[in-house]
Order: sequence, then structure tokens, then C-alpha cells
Amino acid sequence: MQAYLMFRDRDFTLDKEQGRLDADAVQDLELNVLFQAMASGDRYLWDAAQCAFLSRPDNLEDINYRQAVLKDCLQYPQVMRELYDLTAETVKERRQYHLGIIGVYPTSILNTSVKLLQMLVGKLKGLKSIADRSGHLFASEGLASFFSMVQRELDHAYLRKVQHHLDALEFRHGVHLSAELAEGNVGSNYVLRRPKNQYGLLRRMLDGKPSFTFYVSPRDKEAGRVLSEIQDRSLNSVANAVAQAADHVINFFERLRPELAFYVGCLNLHDRISGVGHSVCFPEALPSDQWRHCARNLYDVGLALTMQKAVVANDLEADSKNLVLITGANQGGKSTFLRSVGTAQLMMEAGMFVPADAFTANISSGVFTHFRREEDRRMERGKLDEELSRMNHIVDHLRPNSLMLFNESFASTTEREGTEIARQIIPALLERHIKVFFVTHSYELARGFYEEKQDAYLFLRAERGSDRTRTFRILEGQPLRTSYGQDLYQEIFR
Repeated sequence: MQAYLMFRDRDFTLDKEQGRLDADAVQDLELNVLFQAMASGDRYLWDAAQCAFLSRPDNLEDINYRQAVLKDCLQYPQVMRELYDLTAETVKERRQYHLGIIGVYPTSILNTSVKLLQMLVGKLKGLKSIADRSGHLFASEGLASFFSMVQRELDHAYLRKVQHHLDALEFRHGVHLSAELAEGNVGSNYVLRRPKNQYGLLRRMLDGKPSFTFYVSPRDKEAGRVLSEIQDRSLNSVANAVAQAADHVINFFERLRPELAFYVGCLNLHDRISGVGHSVCFPEALPSDQWRHCARNLYDVGLALTMQKAVVANDLEADSKNLVLITGANQGGKSTFLRSVGTAQLMMEAGMFVPADAFTANISSGVFTHFRREEDRRMERGKLDEELSRMNHIVDHLRPNSLMLFNESFASTTEREGTEIARQIIPALLERHIKVFFVTHSYELARGFYEEKQDAYLFLRAERGSDRTRTFRILEGQPLRTSYGQDLYQEIFR
């Protein structure tokens, strides 16, 4: 049986090294706040959320597939939580049988495997019950196919047959086997036989075959050892088969668990976002070569979760733009806006809802961040060296249609030198068909690009009221020469 809730044709594996998202992006976009909300104290949910971001789909089909499943989950959250709890309990309870299955004696392996399968059959019946009770509610391809598969593969006749075999393997009437004598009177061809009581009394009476019985004294340890060896030989192939059957069932639950964990994490996040008074939407994802980027009431979900209240949202109209340059006063919301753009892009590509009333964007070949850092405490290198080193690392991984987010980059040196560095890097990225969002205080840098009058450039500015208050709104506007140093003076010396 296959789950296939994250991808149409393959499993989702909990491998943190697969599709590694640069650690800088996690730090710069404060994604750990998002993971924490999704986990809700469950480390496994944290890992599933992180891996979903690390190995995002690279095609529209998988993104739309996940979105449809998630819409179903939001419609019937209690069913999905019940399904996840059942799966998590199964994997947890399985661990107590681990040592018995990896033993060396067939009898021990068989006994442990039968007990494990008895437990697993109970869980499969629980899964079947959920499918029978709620499977018809789900319309998405992923969940509809999953519940249909459960009902088809785990029908009542099959479960009764499995239970019948497990009852027989408990050998309540002893182990029945046959063997042959080979050359030198060595036993061979040991075969486990169906217990005689299963044939019925009348058939045994009419069988006509001679039957002999002998008993071994309980004090005869050597005879007991020999009988035990004979029993192990007859049970060896059966023990292996039952152990493999148990592995097959537990592997199904282990593959199912991370896929359900991602969606339960999304449910947790949705509950947290609703609790602070914000709404979400399912974005429209477009092919990577259709450069679209627009949003209505886009907000930084990490900030909202941290502050535990609604935060200022912004609109964005950047269709067909390859450079979005953001200027304005300090603490005006520029960095927050930049984080909201990057986080929404990642959430969309992971197949999730996004923190906005509406969001449309093309999928990227990677999301990269270059945010300003504090001084290296070890003093091994200066801030500019550190910034250039990180930029060099990013360049090695950039591909066409990537999304590159800069926040006050190259501001650790003089404005002239920082401007010159940025003026060389940005055009090179644009030539490689990389979309760039750049937050800067450098008027010279912003003015230089503004005077080029390119239709593919968009200039945004943090709004500032006439009374010098920050509204934290980011609006379209040309760069201004002032950096509002007077505001800082008034704030410090008032």
C-alpha cells in the first residue's frame, strides 16, 4: 500500500539533507518561528515542516496536488488529526517489539512477529474504520485515492483471513511438523503442518493413518534441546515470512506518518494564524518563466506569531518586474516586508496557504537571502569580507528564475564602495534571469537604477506620515535623498 499524499507518484521522505535550503534563508526569514507554530511542541512535526521546506516541489502539478489535499484537511481537521494520532501511536508501539524481531531463534522471532502483527491488525482495523466513516467526505485526488485504497485493500474478508492465520500461529495446540530422514539418519525437509484439530474429528477418524505418540521427561534437558532445535528448523521459513509481513505493514505506517505530519503542522499553523486575527489564502502558482508577483494584504506571518496580534499588511504589484528596489526611513517596515515576500514564496512552493488575502507568483528555482549581519565576534574577518564571502557562496547555487532577496547588503563599508559593489552584482543577476528584491538606504544606488527608467524595475518606499510617524506601509514611490536622520536625532535628544 502507498500513501502518496505529498506527491502523486512517490513517497515523501523525512530526509533533512535532501534539497537543502540554505541556513541563511532560515535565519533571515525567521522560519523557525513558522516551524515552531507548525510543530506545536511536537519535534516530529517540526522535522516534517522543515523537510517540506527543504525539499519543495519544482513543478506546478505537485504544488496544486498538495494544495488540494490541504484544502480537504482544513475542511475536516479532526479526521486528519485522528488519522495522524493513529499512525504515530502505531510507530511508537512498534518499538517495544524491535528486539524480539532481530533475535536469532526462529521461535522467538515468530512469537514476537505474531504479537506485532496482532497489534498492527488492530491499527489497520482502526484505519479501515476511519476510511469507512469519513473517506467519502474528501474530494482531493490524494486523499480520495488514499481512502479508496484503504477500503479496497483492507476489506473485511481480508482482515478476517489475516486474523485467522495469526490465531493459528499462536500454536495453542502445539506445533505440528513433518520431517524426513536423509542419509546417515539426519533430519531434513522440515515442514510446518496445519494443526490436526483444524481438520475435524470425523476426518481424523476416517484418515486410517497410524499415529504414534511418545513423551519426553521434563528433566531430560538434552532431549528438550533437540526438540527445540527441530521446532526452530520447521519454523524458520514461517518466522521469516511473518517478520517480513510485519515489516511491510509497519513500513506503510512509517511512510504515512511524515506525510500526515506535514498537513497536521499546516492545521496547527492555520489555527495559530486565525488566533491572531489574520486570514490566509491559497496562492496561484505559475510556471517559472511567467514572471508574476502580486499580492493583496501580504503580511509577515513570523512577526504576527511573535507579537501575537495582527500586523500591518501590504500590497504588491510586481508583474513582469525583475528588480524591486525598496527605500525609506529606518524602522519603516522594509525588512518586514522583504521577509513577508520570501516566506510567502516558500510557503507557496511547499504547497501551503500563504499569509495574504491574495497571492500570485511564478515558482522559482530557489529562494536565496543576503541580509546584513552583526560583526564576527571572533574578529577573524571584517563585516564586508563576511558579506562578500556569503555572496560568493550564493552565486555558486543561483540558477535562472531564482529569487534573490537583499536586505541592507554591502552597507558595512562606505556608501560609495557599497554602491559600487551592488551596482556590479545586481545587473549581473538580472542578466542571468534572476528576480531581485533589494532593500537599501543608499540613495546613490537607488537613484542610479531609477534614472535608467526601465519598465522592469519597480521602486517602493516605506511610508512616513507628515508627523514623522511610521505607518509600516510599503508603497510605490521614487527614492528620496533624505534618510530621515532628523527623525533619529529627535528620537534620541528629545
